Amino acid sequence: MKKYSLFLVFFLFAIGMNAQDARSFSLNLYGGYNFSDSVDYDGFSATIEDGFQYGAGFEYFFSTNNSVELKYLRADTKLPIYGPAGDQRNSGDDKGALNFILLDGTHYFDTGSNLLPYLGGGLGVGILETPRSGNGTYFAWNIKGGVKIKTASSVSVNLNAYLQSMSAAVGNSYYWTYYGPVAVEDYVSTFQFGLGAVLSFNFKR
Repeated sequence: MKKYSLFLVFFLFAIGMNAQDARSFSLNLYGGYNFSDSVDYDGFSATIEDGFQYGAGFEYFFSTNNSVELKYLRADTKLPIYGPAGDQRNSGDDKGALNFILLDGTHYFDTGSNLLPYLGGGLGVGILETPRSGNGTYFAWNIKGGVKIKTASSVSVNLNAYLQSMSAAVGNSYYWTYYGPVAVEDYVSTFQFGLGAVLSFNFKR
C-alpha cells in the first residue's frame, strides 16, 4: 500500500506543476449540498427537498484567468406536491431528480498566491425526472462564486457557493385589453442555493 501511495504522489507531481495555464484544461468532479425550495402555482405547491448533488465537468482555460466549462450535475431528491387544502397529492410516489447540463464561463482573480477567488455563471438545460410525468426538459441557469486552492501538483480544490434555477411553462393567463383578451404564458421557476466543493485535475497541452 505504501508503494502505491508513493507512486500516486509522484504521478500527481509529474503530470503538471503549473496548473491553470492558458490553453490547458481541467477535469472537475463536483460534490455539493442543495437547500430546499418551494414552488407555488394556482393554489398548488411543490417542494424540492434538500439533498446532495454530484457531477463532472470539462473546463478549458483560453487565458490564465478565464475559462469555459461544460458540466453535468444531478441531484436525487423528493418532490412532494400539495393541493390547495395542503394534502399531498403524490404521497409514496414523490421521488425524482434534477439534472443540469450547463455551459459556464468563469473569471479567476489573481492574488499572487495559491488562493484564486472566482465568479462565474452559465446557461443550459435542466431535466426534471418525476415518476408520474416522466422527464421534462427546461431552460436552466446558474451563478457561482468561490475560491480555488492550487497546490504544487496538478490537483486543486474549489470551495464554492452557487444558485441554480430551472424554469418551466405551466399554462396561460388571460388579460382583457382594448383589443380583447390577450394570453400570456405563465412560468414557474426553482431557485436552489447550495454549497459545494470541486476536485480539479489540471492538464497542460
